[in-house]
Amino acid sequence: MDAQEEQLRRAIGTILQSDPLIKLLQEVRLGRMKATDAGLRAVVESWIGVYAQVLKSQSLNAEMLPRLDPGPRLQVLVDAGVLSWAHPATRELGELFRSLPVSAA
Repeated sequence: MDAQEEQLRRAIGTILQSDPLIKLLQEVRLGRMKATDAGLRAVVESWIGVYAQVLKSQSLNAEMLPRLDPGPRLQVLVDAGVLSWAHPATRELGELFRSLPVSAA
Protein backbone atom coordinates (compact mmCIF):
# COMPACT_ATOMS: atom_id res chain seq x y z
CA MET A 1 0.00 0.00 0.00
CA ASP A 2 1.45 3.37 -0.92
CA ALA A 3 1.64 6.42 1.35
CA GLN A 4 -1.34 8.16 -0.29
CA GLU A 5 -3.59 5.13 0.21
CA GLU A 6 -2.48 4.81 3.84
CA GLN A 7 -3.13 8.51 4.44
CA LEU A 8 -6.59 8.16 2.89
CA ARG A 9 -7.43 5.13 5.04
CA ARG A 10 -6.43 6.98 8.21
CA ALA A 11 -8.52 9.99 7.19
CA ILE A 12 -11.59 7.85 6.51
CA GLY A 13 -11.11 6.03 9.82
CA THR A 14 -11.03 9.32 11.71
CA ILE A 15 -14.19 10.53 10.00
CA LEU A 16 -16.01 7.26 10.68
CA GLN A 17 -15.25 7.34 14.41
CA SER A 18 -17.69 10.21 14.91
CA ASP A 19 -20.07 9.46 12.02
CA PRO A 20 -23.70 10.02 13.12
CA LEU A 21 -25.12 8.03 10.23
CA ILE A 22 -24.13 4.70 11.68
CA LYS A 23 -26.21 4.76 14.87
CA LEU A 24 -28.13 7.98 15.33
CA LEU A 25 -29.76 8.20 11.94
CA GLN A 26 -31.26 4.76 12.50
CA GLU A 27 -32.87 6.13 15.68
CA VAL A 28 -34.45 8.91 13.61
CA ARG A 29 -35.70 6.45 11.02
CA LEU A 30 -37.25 4.28 13.74
CA GLY A 31 -38.93 7.31 15.31
CA ARG A 32 -37.00 7.02 18.57
CA MET A 33 -35.35 10.39 17.98
CA LYS A 34 -36.51 13.45 16.07
CA ALA A 35 -34.41 14.84 13.25
CA THR A 36 -34.58 18.21 15.00
CA ASP A 37 -33.32 16.88 18.36
CA ALA A 38 -30.73 19.26 19.86
CA GLY A 39 -28.49 16.36 20.91
CA LEU A 40 -28.47 14.93 17.40
CA ARG A 41 -27.72 18.37 15.99
CA ALA A 42 -24.75 18.72 18.37
CA VAL A 43 -23.37 15.31 17.35
CA VAL A 44 -23.79 16.12 13.66
CA GLU A 45 -22.12 19.50 14.01
CA SER A 46 -19.26 17.92 15.95
CA TRP A 47 -18.85 15.33 13.18
CA ILE A 48 -18.81 18.09 10.58
CA GLY A 49 -16.05 19.78 12.58
CA VAL A 50 -14.01 16.56 12.63
CA TYR A 51 -14.61 16.10 8.91
CA ALA A 52 -13.39 19.66 8.24
CA GLN A 53 -10.25 19.10 10.34
CA VAL A 54 -9.49 15.90 8.45
CA LEU A 55 -9.97 17.63 5.09
CA LYS A 56 -7.69 20.50 6.11
CA SER A 57 -4.94 18.05 7.08
CA GLN A 58 -4.94 16.11 3.80
CA SER A 59 -2.81 16.45 0.70
CA LEU A 60 -4.14 13.82 -1.66
CA ASN A 61 -3.86 13.37 -5.39
CA ALA A 62 -6.78 13.98 -7.75
CA GLU A 63 -7.57 10.27 -7.94
CA MET A 64 -7.99 9.81 -4.18
CA LEU A 65 -9.50 13.12 -3.12
CA PRO A 66 -13.05 12.31 -4.33
CA ARG A 67 -13.16 9.45 -1.82
CA LEU A 68 -13.27 12.08 0.94
CA ASP A 69 -16.16 13.99 -0.65
CA PRO A 70 -18.61 14.83 2.17
CA GLY A 71 -21.47 15.36 -0.30
CA PRO A 72 -23.01 11.88 -0.16
CA ARG A 73 -22.96 11.78 3.66
CA LEU A 74 -24.40 15.27 3.88
CA GLN A 75 -27.11 14.31 1.38
CA VAL A 76 -28.27 11.50 3.67
CA LEU A 77 -28.49 13.93 6.60
CA VAL A 78 -30.36 16.48 4.48
CA ASP A 79 -32.76 13.79 3.22
CA ALA A 80 -33.44 12.73 6.82
CA GLY A 81 -34.21 16.32 7.81
CA VAL A 82 -31.28 16.54 10.21
CA LEU A 83 -29.52 19.25 8.18
CA SER A 84 -30.31 21.51 5.27
CA TRP A 85 -28.07 22.60 2.44
CA ALA A 86 -28.51 26.15 3.76
CA HIS A 87 -27.09 25.26 7.19
CA PRO A 88 -23.79 27.15 7.64
CA ALA A 89 -21.82 24.03 8.63
CA THR A 90 -23.12 22.11 5.61
CA ARG A 91 -22.22 24.92 3.23
CA GLU A 92 -18.80 25.46 4.81
CA LEU A 93 -17.85 21.78 4.63
CA GLY A 94 -18.85 21.58 0.97
CA GLU A 95 -16.94 24.76 0.15
CA LEU A 96 -13.88 23.49 2.04
CA PHE A 97 -13.88 20.26 0.06
CA ARG A 98 -14.22 22.07 -3.27
CA SER A 99 -11.33 24.39 -2.37
CA LEU A 100 -8.85 21.65 -1.44
CA PRO A 101 -5.59 21.68 -3.32
CA VAL A 102 -4.67 18.50 -5.13
CA SER A 103 -1.15 17.19 -4.66
CA ALA A 104 1.00 16.01 -7.53
CA ALA A 105 1.89 12.79 -5.70
